Amino acid sequence: QVQLVESGGGLVQAGGSLRLSCAASGRTFSSYTMGWFRQAPGKEREFAAAISRSGGNTFYADSVKGRFTISRDNAKNTVYLQMNSLKPEDTAVYYCAAQSFGIWSNYGGYDYWGQGTQVTVSS
Repeated sequence: QVQLVESGGGLVQAGGSLRLSCAASGRTFSSYTMGWFRQAPGKEREFAAAISRSGGNTFYADSVKGRFTISRDNAKNTVYLQMNSLKPEDTAVYYCAAQSFGIWSNYGGYDYWGQGTQVTVSS
């Protein structure tokens, strides 16, 4: 069992930055691929970014590529999402998730989820 707790969300103006954190407890954090997903009101949950167990490989959705950076610190059992040049369309609840095996961009392939943190970008 893995427990995930997100933090760092908030209200920011367009063009601003936020850094989300996701702290994990339970089984060995470094055993999991970690992903960030987001869900806007009335829309399906969508993939944003993922990072391999070691942190050596990352993958991004086209909508955030070049603006968001995912990273992890296995010693601290934490994964981060640095979000720059934020746009109003980035407004959503952001979730982190842990995956043992599967396709990184497929939310159905993740085993554990946090409760989410709200990010609101004003224009």
